[in-house]
Amino acid sequence: MRLKSVTVCLATIVAFASEALWGSPVLVGLHGKHPLGERQVGELLIGELRCGACHEDKLPRALKMKDSPDLSEVGSRINPEYLQRFIANPLKVQPGVMMPDMLVGHSPEKRKDVAEAIAHFLTARSSRTFSEVGVKQGDFSAGRKLFRDIGCIACHSPRDEQEKESEGHGLKSLAHVKEKYSHASLSEFLFDPHLANPSGRMPDMKLSKDESIDLAAYLVGKKVSPIKPLKISKELATKGQKYFREFNCVACHPVPGEPASKMASPISTTKAGRGCLAKRPKKALDYDLSDSQRKAITKVLSEPRLKPSVEEEVAMSLTAFNCIACHSRDDYGGPSKTFLPYLHTSEEGLGNEARIPPPLTLAGAKLKPEWIRKVMFDGESARPYMHTRMPKFKEDNLIHLPSMLAKSDKVESISFVEPKRQERGKIRSAGHRLVGDKGLNCVTCHNFNGKDSPGFKGIDLLTSYERLQPSWFYRFMLNPSNFRPGIVMPNYWAGDQGARKDILEGKTDAQIQAIWHYLSYGQGAPTPSGIHSPGSFLEVGKVVRTYRGRSRIAGYRGIAVGFPGGLNYAFNAETGTLSSLWMGDFVNVGWGGQGAGNFNPKSRAISLAQDLSFHALPDSETPWPLLPVMNKENPVNPDPLYPKNLGYQFLGYSLDDDFVPTFSYRIGEVLIEDMSLSAAKEGKTLLKRVLEMKVDEPQTIHFRALVGKIEKVSETSYKTPDLRLNFHANAATPNALRPLSSDESSFELLLNLDLPEGKSQLRLDYELLR
Repeated sequence: MRLKSVTVCLATIVAFASEALWGSPVLVGLHGKHPLGERQVGELLIGELRCGACHEDKLPRALKMKDSPDLSEVGSRINPEYLQRFIANPLKVQPGVMMPDMLVGHSPEKRKDVAEAIAHFLTARSSRTFSEVGVKQGDFSAGRKLFRDIGCIACHSPRDEQEKESEGHGLKSLAHVKEKYSHASLSEFLFDPHLANPSGRMPDMKLSKDESIDLAAYLVGKKVSPIKPLKISKELATKGQKYFREFNCVACHPVPGEPASKMASPISTTKAGRGCLAKRPKKALDYDLSDSQRKAITKVLSEPRLKPSVEEEVAMSLTAFNCIACHSRDDYGGPSKTFLPYLHTSEEGLGNEARIPPPLTLAGAKLKPEWIRKVMFDGESARPYMHTRMPKFKEDNLIHLPSMLAKSDKVESISFVEPKRQERGKIRSAGHRLVGDKGLNCVTCHNFNGKDSPGFKGIDLLTSYERLQPSWFYRFMLNPSNFRPGIVMPNYWAGDQGARKDILEGKTDAQIQAIWHYLSYGQGAPTPSGIHSPGSFLEVGKVVRTYRGRSRIAGYRGIAVGFPGGLNYAFNAETGTLSSLWMGDFVNVGWGGQGAGNFNPKSRAISLAQDLSFHALPDSETPWPLLPVMNKENPVNPDPLYPKNLGYQFLGYSLDDDFVPTFSYRIGEVLIEDMSLSAAKEGKTLLKRVLEMKVDEPQTIHFRALVGKIEKVSETSYKTPDLRLNFHANAATPNALRPLSSDESSFELLLNLDLPEGKSQLRLDYELLR
């Protein structure tokens, strides 16, 4: 499999992101890590600024020209006082707007005269007046929550606790909204933005009527002065109609009964620094273009224009509609540092995959085109736990994208052979068993046919056949973390061997095809075992048992592992830490509330620190980076990127033939494979843990082995009142006991690991003293 890559031009990003702060036209897709070079940015600008509305442009384009707002009901939608000020000087009234200054070279008196007349002309054509009559009172707090949760901040500047817009992000400001709209007109616009703005750059966020009213209440706020309806003057309306024609407004805003616009010279004849491309136009339209924007457009016009490649069409489409604010693709896009803290989920235990919208890398190979169309144009969704909403787009604008993605994205093809009639029952039964809790236990993390999983409420498995391409499904099942690094889903087929040798002889291809065949029955597929809530006590049988869920001893991404014989441990996948050990019965699981069943040890457990275990400290005085603490007094996570911002990334886990898990994670450039086994020594039960670390070049890293009231037994042995730890390494391990600043009687044991190039091992034996 080969991932396509689009080179991201950092110089272009910096230039356009910084200049967006000064009032030049804001294209929000260009403010982050976009894939376009200077020429492609120029092509995008030509379409977004509607240059082809006045200048004939027959050359090939990646995107159709952006549509302008529909002015048929502008008189009922926009405050007439604001409308007049905007027409008179749009660049001043709404910095960053795409609308050019039409009145370049005219006196302030003339600007006012033209704007007033056109406002009367447009308002006279509207069927209703601009007012607040009949509007329901919205909930300001509910509107603020919507603004922060559903994805508005992908395109619009966030606001602080005093509701002041943050600056410096290159996003579209909404400071003008309270002057432009009434509560009623804004709520109508938010409910169906495509009605007034068919370009789709403002997508449909699938708001209910009540949500639209609440969001409008938040954005408009409390009106300072009452709304004054405009008393239409027939004389001014007639005068406005003449101005509307004179200034060629119809070129962008078709109005019934008005003659079509006259075209200016072909765009191919436009000269650099002349007309609209002049730094300070004297007679032409003024877009307040930045130097970089003029340069990009000039580059397009000065070179032969070729038909864009499929990948260029995809990249320009994703940038124009700012899909890359939420989704990454190859080496570009993805949520910014500003946006990340606003991404939430009801399934914290599923990790970032449950709160960050999925990547679009290989999306055309992953998803069936019909499913992409359902998601983009019909509002279909497969991730109800994700608070950020996938918007609904106008089909006219992006009808080309599903087929373009299908052409662009490929994985190695595989054909699932349709089973013979006499074999279908056997294969369906095998898939049914594999999915259930007696097989691979997929239902621990996935809903099924609208029925809740007893654990995490992940994507409904029954949507898989409708959504996914079979070749991608096969490749993903072979190695989930290869496609989604950090995913909690284990690798059941490591080494081309099935995890269940008793099902279809453990053959990888046969097992994966059986699951696909079983899911192909749709709602006719029998419900797998385990989808109904089991009892609260989970036992360990003859083989190792792994359970994933949230826990007070292992965090939101906890994983409990129980061995036959009674030794158990918990692993915190959020921080890469062995967080607890206990002897005796396995876990109790509580199914109340949202998300996965909360698990807790059935027996008394020894709790270890849940902070990040590996880190490269710059010196011996630097404190260890601790997991942020949240409580009732401080409910907001002060560092939502911990420990990702320290270089940690969970890569998933795999099961061996005995169902023993090996956890894979990364800290910086160090790849770690972490596997533990239960063992007996001199009548005592030990947890023997092996950490295999791989680096491409020598480096030093620190391992925080113990925290608490620690006593040194020898250079390689330390103990607490509950636990003895012995360690062995094939790399030098000078260690240090450092007192904790919060409690001078407690310490932390740090192992200094000097890692040579290649692989190294750290072996740890945990002996429970109670």
